[in-house]
Amino acid sequence: MKELTNEELMTSVSNGQLDTLKILFERHHVHVFNFLYKMCGDKMLSEDLTQEVFYKIMKYRNSYHHGNFVSWMFTIARNSLKTHFKRNKPHDDIENVSFNLIAENEDNSEEYSQLQLALAKLNTSDRELLVLNRFQELKYNELAEITGSTPGAVKTKVSRALKKLRTIYFKEL
Repeated sequence: MKELTNEELMTSVSNGQLDTLKILFERHHVHVFNFLYKMCGDKMLSEDLTQEVFYKIMKYRNSYHHGNFVSWMFTIARNSLKTHFKRNKPHDDIENVSFNLIAENEDNSEEYSQLQLALAKLNTSDRELLVLNRFQELKYNELAEITGSTPGAVKTKVSRALKKLRTIYFKEL
């Protein structure tokens, strides 16, 4: 079973073989956690949302229509994070949380590297694209599927986000 593709495993899950979700969880929970952690900077929240993502994969398994599983999974992760901030931070959003994290952890170099601090200063959409493309190694066509855009537009946005990150990073040094 471990040699099956993500799509084959998810098709199996959507057909009622829920035990195969364990393999998908083992393959991808670290990627989902890392994405969420880089987006919000809260370890406990990232752990909770990672569990929620896989719960939603199971719950909404019938809505999976044989597309790219990783794109579908990260779409669920993005939406779970956005929903969390809408429900739990009525006067705050993910943008402000990031800036709060920078202020709280400015002197804590063990926990937050300069790159993480620079990433946190980017706007949410730029940070999200860079995290998914550079850290999670998603291709432009997968990002286009997740964001509802075209691969060319995503490539341009990633390039611009990288320029912004470089400016922020080298300004800090």
